Amino acid sequence: MRLFVIPISTRQALIYARPLRRGPSQKTSIHDRVIQKAAETWAKWEEADKGWKKYLVSWGNRVQQRIPYQEWGLKSIPSLAAVQRLDESYGTKKVDVLFPGNAIRPEKLQKMLQAIATERQDLHRRRMWLSLLGAPLTAPIGLIPLVPNVPFFYLVYRAWSHGRAFNGSKHLEFLLEKDLLNPISYPGLEALYAKRVSYALENTGVDKPMSEMVEDVEKSDDRLLLRMTDAKKLASILEAPDLALEAERAIIQVEEKLKAEAKKDGEDGHSEKKDT
Repeated sequence: MRLFVIPISTRQALIYARPLRRGPSQKTSIHDRVIQKAAETWAKWEEADKGWKKYLVSWGNRVQQRIPYQEWGLKSIPSLAAVQRLDESYGTKKVDVLFPGNAIRPEKLQKMLQAIATERQDLHRRRMWLSLLGAPLTAPIGLIPLVPNVPFFYLVYRAWSHGRAFNGSKHLEFLLEKDLLNPISYPGLEALYAKRVSYALENTGVDKPMSEMVEDVEKSDDRLLLRMTDAKKLASILEAPDLALEAERAIIQVEEKLKAEAKKDGEDGHSEKKDT
């Protein structure tokens, strides 16, 4: 397994784990078979031209886009038990963590990962149980003929999603506690972020030394670093095709958040001027 830390803005970053590569002799777990079957069913529903399948897919895709990118990132990290089933020696050697050293100071990476691992643990655990407790209450809807019990499936899905994110956060916390992370400032990421940081920040040239560039990042306010076109570039640089979708989602969410904050600050400033 490899971990990637992708700065989306100067203050917010996405963590992503490249999926495990199962050997030819290793059997697919029941969990993976269920997920694969669900994905195939969803893909067939997406082909529907009308009806409840079309509506459900459209609604489901909107719901998925609203799920915080932090949750998607933690979900990409498999549970510790799952990794240990595939590799009995797991936990005896370090896991590489690739990041751009000109956007994140190496000595601060540990603190950043600690925050990512722990800040949302209680939230995911609490919402997982709330979703599991709420799902049976929707059972009466399933008695209606020809109508799928959407609330039930939604709550089950959210319980699964929060559970995956919780397990991912506990796995990351385990790696931190056991000092099993090997930070690597990856040249491919450095090249991309040299351009993006220099574009986002004034007085920061592409050729500026890494130590000075990362200092400029730390001193700046929160600014978006990546563009939508960078998502596929990241996936190519890191040889992780599924990263493109996660990066796109994170870029959209962070950009919307920064725009909302800028609008609020502008309204607050206008209000203060009127008061004076």
